[in-house]
Amino acid sequence: MAQQKKGFVARMLEGKERSEEYARSTLPTNRWQLFWDIFKGNFGKIFKVNILILLFFVPLLAVIIFSSLINESNGIVYPFGANLGIGYPAMPEIAGMSEWLTMQGDFTAYLVMIITLFIAAIGLSGGMYVIRNMVWTEGIFVGNDFWKGVKLNYKNALQTALFLGIVLFVGKLMLDVAAFNIALGASGSQKVWLTISQVLSYLMIIMATMMSLWMIALGVNYNMNFPTLIRNSLLMTIGTLPQTVFFGVLAAVPFLLFVIGGTMLTMLGVFLVFLFGFAYALLVWLDFGQWVFDRYINPKLEGAKVGRGMYNKDGSAQLVGGDSAAGVEYQRMILAHGKSRLVARPIKPIDDSLQVYELPQSFTREDLKRLRESKENIVEDTEAYAEEHKNDLRYVEYNKQFEERERALEEQDSKKKKKLKPPKMLQ
Repeated sequence: MAQQKKGFVARMLEGKERSEEYARSTLPTNRWQLFWDIFKGNFGKIFKVNILILLFFVPLLAVIIFSSLINESNGIVYPFGANLGIGYPAMPEIAGMSEWLTMQGDFTAYLVMIITLFIAAIGLSGGMYVIRNMVWTEGIFVGNDFWKGVKLNYKNALQTALFLGIVLFVGKLMLDVAAFNIALGASGSQKVWLTISQVLSYLMIIMATMMSLWMIALGVNYNMNFPTLIRNSLLMTIGTLPQTVFFGVLAAVPFLLFVIGGTMLTMLGVFLVFLFGFAYALLVWLDFGQWVFDRYINPKLEGAKVGRGMYNKDGSAQLVGGDSAAGVEYQRMILAHGKSRLVARPIKPIDDSLQVYELPQSFTREDLKRLRESKENIVEDTEAYAEEHKNDLRYVEYNKQFEERERALEEQDSKKKKKLKPPKMLQ
């Protein structure tokens, strides 16, 4: 009973990823299945990590909401649309004032937003580490792994956040300046160039947003400096543009409800963001990112593992519990104590065909010889039986799982001895 309680507590603390019952054959075989398996099987952990991320995003969200309210209030307070009832503006001199106020408000808001990104990067760094470990199907402790992720990934998360924040600041300022000059009555050719400037600004913001997503995925999986991170994120964005757009939109669904508008959709968006919005977005993106890495990068990266968290139909195994120290130690324990000699090889059933020679009360050297021969005959008969039945399905299947663990551990040990050298795309 005590052992059953211990097993129950261990499963509650570690999750099913470390459980032996979480057999290889039950693992998902593609990334869509993996996403759903993680989402429904670890929803409590997803909620917890989402709350931790949300706490550090509160200042940033407050700036965004406050800025939006100010811009909306300007349209109410100032008589931009007022007239005398005869079609003429009541205050002709205020032409362009709306755009000017918007530009001033955005300049202040986006400048403050860059400052709040230092706080938001804390939540982003911890959250993306926890979610990445979920994608790798490693056993996690949300609180402990979150702060470990902050320690390991804060620099990368801050670089990504500042990169996006600065691009948004410059891009929005260019949009506001162009709108202001158009409102003042720019000439035909000037208006064309200002319109082109607005289009380029939108494209720059969209491209920077997609690059930032790849900076998160690359930064939490590989170790590289900032210029290399920028270059590789640009390559990944261009190389997987249709998939990047699709999964980027899919990841942003809870947040897009705010853009669509409407009271019901806005309330639903608030609820989803509070419940799992940030963690869901990271899960969608990092799961997709791992698929891309497994397809284009990891096979070329010496010592890197392909197909983490999934069952490979070719029979190859991944370490249960991942490549973490705890997961490797768990596998060694299984190999040392989990394999039964009584189940791993055929054992001939007891019958009366061969018996050990019984020594009489008064025995001679000839009796001892018969005893030795009888024992040798039994050993030979047992070995012959084992050789005859060694390829029986039940023995092959049982031994195969331990052989795969041994190979996985050997790969893990050899990987530690080799220095990972990224392929040309990641150098």
